[in-house]
Amino acid sequence: MKVVIIGSGNVATVFAKLLFKHQHNIQQVYSRNILMANELAETVDAIGLNDISKITQEADLYIIAVADKAIESIVKQLQLSNQLVVHSAGSVAIEVLKQVSSNYGVLYPIQSIRKEMGLDTPIPFAVDGSSIAIIELLKQLALSLSNKVVHYNNSQRLKLHVAAIFACNFVNYMYVQSANFCEKEQLDFKVLQPLIEETANRLKSHHPAEVFTGPAVRGDADTINKHLSLLEEHPQLQVLYKLLSEQIMQQFKV
Repeated sequence: MKVVIIGSGNVATVFAKLLFKHQHNIQQVYSRNILMANELAETVDAIGLNDISKITQEADLYIIAVADKAIESIVKQLQLSNQLVVHSAGSVAIEVLKQVSSNYGVLYPIQSIRKEMGLDTPIPFAVDGSSIAIIELLKQLALSLSNKVVHYNNSQRLKLHVAAIFACNFVNYMYVQSANFCEKEQLDFKVLQPLIEETANRLKSHHPAEVFTGPAVRGDADTINKHLSLLEEHPQLQVLYKLLSEQIMQQFKV
């Protein structure tokens, strides 16, 4: 498949490299920054450009992989002749692409994407399309890159994006709180690494509710109060600890 990549950031980079690895022909890489466009283009034997009007009309697939807020601006500038165009956003409706082509879709990577990530990193995809034929085409394309592909409409994809925020960003925020607390109290955060990894590994075969440990799930008020007393010197953490403990106890009715 002949592909044009629009963007040069994390998602655009991984898409370009992954498609190139699977024998797709990356024709062009567009970015407002010509240095970044050329840098990515060189890695996938493509042409870099920063003039959107010079994007070829001969590609089979155009992937808009830019910040969510920039998609609409790109669409207004893009001139196509009903070739297949997709965006990669979880929280942007598919209809934003209507004005540029009658053949459009979504190819949303459900992963924390970084330029430097290995191409063997599992990346599930959520796809959608303007027709059944487009949905099936994008499913097959995604299945050539991943062993987990789902068809989700706008509403489902937005809900998945919310779920991903809880599962990734908010969890990582907790890691930051733990790391900062360890640093202030002169503890080694790395000692907790096996605990973090074991919990994540259990999720491969268990529902999250089945892997809980700790005083809140046991209803151990004595330990919780000791922790809250210790956290008096860390008032923001104390509030967070109390709130989360109460939520866990409510979840398990203890």
